[in-house]
Amino acid sequence: MQKINLKVNGKSVSKEVPDHTLLSIFLRDHLNLTGTHIGCDTSQCGACVVHVDGKSIKSCSILVADINGSKVTTIEGLAKDGKLHPMQEAFKKKHGLQCGFCTPGMVMSAIDLLQTKKNPNDDEIREWLEGNICRCTGYQNIVEAVKEAASNM
Repeated sequence: MQKINLKVNGKSVSKEVPDHTLLSIFLRDHLNLTGTHIGCDTSQCGACVVHVDGKSIKSCSILVADINGSKVTTIEGLAKDGKLHPMQEAFKKKHGLQCGFCTPGMVMSAIDLLQTKKNPNDDEIREWLEGNICRCTGYQNIVEAVKEAASNM
């Protein structure tokens, strides 16, 4: 067992967990933050993407013990005072989702992209989101949502 101290969505969290606990499991099972989806358990689908110290990371591929002391932001931590984050708003406006399973990971990855590159073109967006799998949308509306958010962030 190991004591974990994190700041999750702006709140300090301190929990004792088994050494082998994945960040995705910690968020879902220990903090009840179920917006972080677990799709493949092999780091292939990107449904579990969260931000650790401001950078997107697949939470199924890292032990929570390895990020002890870090700042974590999940999809639940994006909205402020009841107002959606501009990326969430763009996904809603441009219908960048269908079933919604991949959406939290897509949104978190796309935010990281826009922190890195302010005005990416379609190819750059598609390349950045290559590690996020969507089985419903054909990606065009997701690309449009990222471009929409880029103009509002």
